[in-house]
Amino acid sequence: MNAALENLKTRGFFAQCSDTQGLSRVMDEGPVTFYIGCDPTGPSLHIGHMVPFFAYRHLRTAGHRGIALIGGGTARIGDPSGKTEMRKILSYEKLDENTAAIHAQLNRFLGFDGQNALSANNKEWLADLNYIDFLREIGSHFSVNRMLSFESYKIRMETGLSFIEFNYQLLQSYDFLELYRRYGCRLQIGGDDQWGNIVAGADLIRRIEGAEVYGLTFPLVTTSDGKKMGKTEKGAIFLDPAVTPVWEFFQYWRNVQDADVRRFLFMFTFLPIGEIEALCVPDKNPNEAKERLAWEVTALIHGKDEADKALSGAQALFSGTGGDRSAMPRVELAREKFSGGYNVVDLFTDAGLCPTKSEARRLVQQGGAFAARAGGKTGPDGEALEAITDPKALIHEDHFDEAGQLLIRAGKKRYCTVVAAAGTL
Repeated sequence: MNAALENLKTRGFFAQCSDTQGLSRVMDEGPVTFYIGCDPTGPSLHIGHMVPFFAYRHLRTAGHRGIALIGGGTARIGDPSGKTEMRKILSYEKLDENTAAIHAQLNRFLGFDGQNALSANNKEWLADLNYIDFLREIGSHFSVNRMLSFESYKIRMETGLSFIEFNYQLLQSYDFLELYRRYGCRLQIGGDDQWGNIVAGADLIRRIEGAEVYGLTFPLVTTSDGKKMGKTEKGAIFLDPAVTPVWEFFQYWRNVQDADVRRFLFMFTFLPIGEIEALCVPDKNPNEAKERLAWEVTALIHGKDEADKALSGAQALFSGTGGDRSAMPRVELAREKFSGGYNVVDLFTDAGLCPTKSEARRLVQQGGAFAARAGGKTGPDGEALEAITDPKALIHEDHFDEAGQLLIRAGKKRYCTVVAAAGTL
């Protein structure tokens, strides 16, 4: 197998390939142009979207040329793959805004240079298509029976598949054809839920151009307990720090399950395989590997300075030394709220650690609410936080440290620094 493909397989980026031997042979002959597409259905990518883009960087490092295709055109319809109901239709203006935001995120991660790392927007060739001509030239090559045999359509047939979504596979296939014509693109990569769309595009190119092209998909990543990777109680882990603060992003990786650390180091970092294996030897403390994982991914997405800040804060926090909490979620509350005693349920709700008072009350009753000890004291075992189990408990001014900060925690992982509003403490 070609060395670049072997590397992808070793790191977990291999589910299905349309012709492994053929693709390996072509890649041995010289650089191959490949593409990965994503639709701008939101203003930010989340970490689940990034799996193919990590593979993109591995392929580019091996000397191949990548195209990141943003679906400003296909997003006008919406991909039914992996969805139980039709996506919300967004305005063209909103899709353009999302496209610009996602392009900026991908540029930071991939570094578009116009030569080996390219970007494109399928709005360029889809927005003004003549529907009749498209059906005659492209639609005539598709079998409805075959389309309905693909898993993405079969699942949706049970809940309802709109005609507009039914056209999606034709448009994505046309993307592959256009990229083949414009750039000589011979490989499409993506998540395994895109398998039907990818092989349909490869078949279209064979029928129209008589050329052999290839498809490669990656497993849909789940955690060891079967949950969708990148999902938390609050939802998806987004790249936009305004949606998922850097601290929360770092903490997600720092707190992955032991069984997932090695696999995630392979997929979400570019550390050499030997170094990863050394971090994950059975008798080694897994926290070291988790910390390295968190720093590496955070540095790749948010930059080394932000990763250093998050790491410093986490190390100081969990070592009980206080340290730099600047990377942690922060909220400003007025001193007056603490002068007579701030009810713990209200505090955890106002600080954003619980969305409702009922959830905050339940958190307290179940022993999951913690606050800094009064007077900055520590417990008998050196712990800086104490559990608050009475929903009627009050938090006073003496819980703040000398810097006017109050550390609180929900559960085992979610921290927040409460800061006294200017001039109030």
